This record gives sequence, C-alpha cells and structure tokens, in this order.
Amino acid sequence: MREQSEGIVNLVVDNLNEQTIQLDPYALEPIQEYLAGISISRARHGFSPRETSFYVLSLKNAILDVQEESAGSDIAALYESTRALNRLFDELSTNTFETFIKGREDVILRQTDEISEISTPVIRVWDQILAMPLIGTLDSARTQTVMENLLQSIVDTGSEIAILDISGVPAVDSLVAQHLIKTVSATRLMGAECIISGIRPEIAQTVVQLGIDLSQVVTKATLASALKHAFGMLKLEVRKTQPPKPFMI
Repeated sequence: MREQSEGIVNLVVDNLNEQTIQLDPYALEPIQEYLAGISISRARHGFSPRETSFYVLSLKNAILDVQEESAGSDIAALYESTRALNRLFDELSTNTFETFIKGREDVILRQTDEISEISTPVIRVWDQILAMPLIGTLDSARTQTVMENLLQSIVDTGSEIAILDISGVPAVDSLVAQHLIKTVSATRLMGAECIISGIRPEIAQTVVQLGIDLSQVVTKATLASALKHAFGMLKLEVRKTQPPKPFMI
C-alpha cells in the first residue's frame, strides 16, 4: 500500500498542470492507468468499492490541506484551485470506481465458469457407461454446458449409455423437462442411450400435472436402478462372489 500511495503521489505531482486541471484525457491517462491497476488488484483481493473510493479520495483531502496552508489569505485563489482539484479527483474517482466494478465482474464471471464446470462433472462409472449428476437449477445456458460436456465425453470414451441423475435438481418444471428432453435427443444422435435417474415422487407428480411426455425416455428412481438397467442393456450381470471355503488340514 505504501508503494502504491507513493506511486500515486508521484504521478499526480508530475502530471498536475493546466491540462490536467482541465480534465484533458491525454494528460490524465498516466494517472488513470495507474489507478486502474490498483482498482483491479483491490477487486481481486476482496476490497469493497467504498474502501477503494475512500483510498483515492484520501489523497484529495491531503492535497487540499496542503493547498490551504500555501494559499494563506488569498481566499479567491484558494476557492478556484479547490474547485479545480475537486473536478479532477471526481473524474479520477469515477474512472477508478468503473474499473473496480469491471474487475469485480471479471472475478464473478470467472468464478461462475469454474462453478459451472464443477457442477457438471461426467463420471465413467463402468465401461461404456457414463453418469452426470446434476445439482442446482437448470437453465438454458447450463443445459448447453451439460450437453457439450456429455456429448464430448461420449465421443472421447465411446460410451453407449449416459445416465443423467437429477437427484440434486430442486424442482422440475416444463422448461427443465424440455432441457432434459433436448439432452436425451442430442445423446441419441451421438449413438448413445440416455437414462434419467433421481425421479422423486414430487417430481413425478409435477411432470404428470404439467402434462409432460417422458414416455420415450427411460427414467429410474435412483442412480443404482439406472445403473442396473444399464447393465441389462449391455448384457452384463453383477453377482456376489461365493465366500471362500475354509481350509481343511
């Protein structure tokens, strides 16, 4: 913070002239670029807009104090120079605040993308079988991400069956159902079959009440049931092993 403060003071001293006071964009550019870098850094480190704005305005208060001491009894000159400095720092504060908001938005967008990637994992649960547990609300943007990840995983692994588990989806309305149907259709176009698991009683009632047709889609109550159905489709059978016979001497 001390290095940043010294940098700001030096830039203001070096660039404080008639053009700067008149808010000439070219004269203000060095100061604005430096403050923009500080704003983005503070946004990424969790500072609030109020803290960043106060940090910039504190320099104005310091300069006004020095200016008042040097003006002496010349009230008219002090008034004019104070107005000019207020306009200058208002402009710098506005640009700093805008840059801070942009930096915070970039952080939020990056975090949103990271959360979206984490919330749509594709798991290879068995040879030729993929599973994608969905958690949270499904919207158009997220459905697109789900389809892209699922279809790419089908291509990469050559899987024949994909299980969409919606146990973590809080509610299913007509829009969510349409998104699921689109995902199933896209999966079939890739030559794979799609099973939807996690159909809770309340979801089943909602689907029936809304008149949504899922008759062409294989649905199961649990992920275990969906996996068992997938084994049957692949002609696989899982059996318990017989306990070893005791060794006789």
